[in-house]
This record gives sequence, C-alpha cells and structure tokens, in this order.
Amino acid sequence: MTDLTLLGPWVRRFLLEYLVGERNLATNTRTSYRDMLVLLLPYAAAHLSKTVDRLAVVDLSPELVRQFLTHLEHDRHCCPATRNQRLGGLHALARFIGENSPEHLEWCAQIRLIPFKKTTRPSITYLDKPEMDALLAAPDRRTPQGRRDYALLLFLYNSGTRASEAAKLKISDIDWHAPSVRFIGKGNKQRICPLWATTVEQLSRIAALRGPEQRVFLNRNGQPFTRFGIHTLVERHALKAATQAPSLSTKRVSPHVIRHTTATHLLRAGVDINTIRAWLGHVSLNTTNIYAETDLETKARALATCAPDTGGNETKPWKQQPGLIEFLRGL
Repeated sequence: MTDLTLLGPWVRRFLLEYLVGERNLATNTRTSYRDMLVLLLPYAAAHLSKTVDRLAVVDLSPELVRQFLTHLEHDRHCCPATRNQRLGGLHALARFIGENSPEHLEWCAQIRLIPFKKTTRPSITYLDKPEMDALLAAPDRRTPQGRRDYALLLFLYNSGTRASEAAKLKISDIDWHAPSVRFIGKGNKQRICPLWATTVEQLSRIAALRGPEQRVFLNRNGQPFTRFGIHTLVERHALKAATQAPSLSTKRVSPHVIRHTTATHLLRAGVDINTIRAWLGHVSLNTTNIYAETDLETKARALATCAPDTGGNETKPWKQQPGLIEFLRGL
C-alpha cells in the first residue's frame, strides 16, 4: 500500500496524472514544474539529512521553502521573476495534494500563504519597421538556405507565432487557398491567423514535393527545426542586419521579439486589442494590453486626436514642439 505521508508518490501523480491528464498543460509548463522539483528535492534532502525517496510531505515546511527561495536568489543568482515562477509551481503542487489528501490541508494552506515577491514589469523589446525590413533583407535569397531563412523570418513576422509553434508547424496546418495557418498553442488551444500572399508563396517554395504531415521548416540536414535552432537562426541574421540598421546592435533580437514586433505593428495599424489577443493566442487580455501601454507612437496619436483647438492656423506640428516631445517621452 502506498504511504501517502511520503512526498514521492504525490510528485509522481502531480507530474504524470494532474499536469498531463487533468490540466493538459503545455510541455514547457510541465518542464518548468519538473525543473523546480529537481532543484527543491535535493536541497530539502540535504538540509534534512534524508534521501529524496524518504522525504515526507510535511518535511517541506514553510521555513524550508523560504530558505530554498532565498537560495535561488542568493546562491543561484536567479531573478525575482524566476523565484516567483518556482514558487508558483510549488503552490500548484500544494494545491493538488491538499485537494486529494484532507490530512494535508493545513500544510497546503501554509505553503500557499508564502507570497510572491513584487517585481517590476520588464519592458518589451520590439523592432521598428526599418529594423524589421533590415532583418528580412538579411538572408541571401539566391541560395536555398537563404530562401528558407527568409520564409521563416517572414512567417514569424506575419503570424506573430512562438518559436515552438513554428518548429512544430506541419504542411497540413496551412490553408493554401484561404490563405491562413492553424496553430495548436499553449494548453492545446487552437487559433487561426491569416497569411499574406507573399508569405504563402515563400512557404510553398520551401515545402514543395513534401507530404502534408511533414514539417514546414527543415534544417540543412533535412531534419525539423527545434525552437533553439530557430532562435539561433534569428540571432545570426539580426547580427548581419545590424550592418544596415545599426540600432539592432543595441537589441537582443529573438523570435519572441519578432512576436512583440507583430503585435506592436498591428496596434499601430489600428487593429483592435481584442483581435491582437486572438491573433497571438493570449488567454488574458491583460497580457495583450502591455503593448498598448508601452507603444509611445500609439499614445502620441491618441493624444493628437484630443488636442484642444487653439483657434489659430499657425500651430506647429506636434513633432516640432520640444515641450510636447519631452512630455510624450515621459509617458
């Protein structure tokens, strides 16, 4: 009979039954929870002079958990956001155990009362239109590899997709007639994004003569790209593009930066925020609202629409008014 006072059986059920079977969480989320436990369990065992297999649920006391979180920040040099991410996984484990084991309800409540540390919201990096144009111009389209790289960069910009979604994209996911693409994103949520005619043309060139279940983007060895391979490709072309757009050298360009760029450019084009949310596959509108909060050009345009009438015809355009410029930059 399983000893329910031990932590091990609960960890196995949490990872295999709850996260996969009940919650159907994304692979990256499950990996994050697993990594938290890989760090926490040996730390707890070492401090309690026990083997990992003999750890009891109540051995993870609030005091020990707080010590572990301090260890993450001070010894492993993790940022507060990473600390909060690890704590979030531990909260999820405590909730799962508490829901299935009434004798551990008090322990569950104590663990879930450990607060997240307040953090500053990181600023979003995105590319301006000339920077994005320079990035798209970087691949040498006279070669097969260059044409594939251009198609991938154009696809990332058009769809605003995540690197992991682009890596998993199959030819059957593209509607060549509509034209659009279907994604299965986080939590197996489906969304459909329209594609430019030029994007479909480039994709059709690199995917010709392949079956519908094959991946769209293949590396030089004919194997499907990984998300890490896509990261490397974007970084390589960003370094090359910096010779034409020097401002790129001050930015760390990644597939997610291109995703931010897509959202920002859609916002500037007048697309409503709820459509952008659906385009990117965000669950919460709050996640998408950050683009509206950080884009100065959109704020300036909104401000200009409600500027008071001065009654004169000689008012300088707002861009030529130093006082207003300083005001906008301070928003």
